[in-house]
Amino acid sequence: MNEIKEPQPGQIVKIVRGRDRDKLAIIVGLVDQRFVLIADGDKRKFDQPKKKNLIHLQLLEAFSSEVVNSLREGGRVTNGKLRYALTKYSETLTAETHEKGE
Repeated sequence: MNEIKEPQPGQIVKIVRGRDRDKLAIIVGLVDQRFVLIADGDKRKFDQPKKKNLIHLQLLEAFSSEVVNSLREGGRVTNGKLRYALTKYSETLTAETHEKGE
């Protein structure tokens, strides 16, 4: 999987360091060159995003169009949409893994 260098709101990331290691989240905001705000809609709600250093994240090629559109239109996104986007992405990964294994 190729890594994208510039983080974008709505982008799905994998956490590689810290307590939430190996979990997925979505970028909901950019702080500066080194930090982004991430949320998963479950443990990390949109209203209380986690400030995370980019070196602790793996930027994936996947984006959630629902999250991108919500952020663009209203500047916020519901926690349900975040959970739905991550669940949908996880199911896609699981399906791809099964196809390669068979």
